[in-house]
Amino acid sequence: MEYAIEMRRELHKIPEPGFKEFKTQAFILNQIRSYPENRVSYDTFETGVFVRVKGLTGNRTIGYRADIDGLPIEEATGLPFCSEHPGFMHACGHDIHASIALGLLRRIVELPVMDDVVFLFQPAEEGPGGAEPMIKSPLFEKYRPSEMYGLHVAPEYPVGTIASRPGVLFASAREVHITIYGQSGHAAFPHLTIDTVVAQAALIMQLQTIVSRSINPMNCSVITIGKVEAGIRENVIAGRALLDGTMRALNGTDMEKLEQRVREIVRGIEASFGVKIDLQFGNRYYEVVNDQNVVNKFSSFVKMNATYIECDAAMTGEDFGFMLKEVPGMMFWLGVNNATSGLHQPTLNPDEEAIPFVINLLDHYFREYV
Repeated sequence: MEYAIEMRRELHKIPEPGFKEFKTQAFILNQIRSYPENRVSYDTFETGVFVRVKGLTGNRTIGYRADIDGLPIEEATGLPFCSEHPGFMHACGHDIHASIALGLLRRIVELPVMDDVVFLFQPAEEGPGGAEPMIKSPLFEKYRPSEMYGLHVAPEYPVGTIASRPGVLFASAREVHITIYGQSGHAAFPHLTIDTVVAQAALIMQLQTIVSRSINPMNCSVITIGKVEAGIRENVIAGRALLDGTMRALNGTDMEKLEQRVREIVRGIEASFGVKIDLQFGNRYYEVVNDQNVVNKFSSFVKMNATYIECDAAMTGEDFGFMLKEVPGMMFWLGVNNATSGLHQPTLNPDEEAIPFVINLLDHYFREYV
């Protein structure tokens, strides 16, 4: 367990963006290469890693996924092992996820279980998305598991708590990128320009009507514009404006409706304000849908050994949904006892006691209950 916590602290120092996790991949490979070749095999995919630990019989294959990328957030934890990469931090707990995988991998190498266990160290969960290309790789067929498991740290739950549910756990998510083109000019002569800031403001307000007026109020959807840019100074009318946002929905039909209404409103803004708009939708993350039978089996086991909570679905986006479309399995929340700081915040500092807790839990589960 000291090994797994050490892994977490070393990984925490080197957060990297999606598909640029070069140091992280090298660190993981350095750990894997220390194990006997007759027990462990591996392949790299982009900046990720596929690893197989041979079981005593190998009749089945259990899959465990850990994402490894960081976020462009300046760390403010004050930890002695804080990020060494300015402007980047493991603010979503992926260092915890990866260290749990490394600790569990080591345990299973030293004390084999009956089944093969495949570990997927996945890049780019925070974007542009590593799960989909990973499962489309021929390597996925080589390592394909019969069941898949994954976890995500949850600051709001105490250590020793597991939370999940059958069916939809996390929402479908899709990025929206909008560029508005007009005509810049002097602020004193607006009639000679096409003001993209005014169009931008109108567009933002109209986008906020989609959920309240186009989606069934009994369903859950979100449109958030998180980044807005325009202009160069106070007395120059902006000829270009940018908006970046995200859309979330708990079912595919509502996601399609969100996309349709965004397109329609964009066309209306073009006609109303005389601007031209480039609309781009980013990669869509599918809903994380937990298999009923897998959840029933896992939750029954957890209730005998820890605290299990059947939680509500969340509007969180997670590309693990791509993997669960291919292989039955589940994702669960892992309590890390940090209620004062949430995910994607610069002060996030999960309780490391969650690491040995869940390694022991999963080891016991893979050994006797899967």
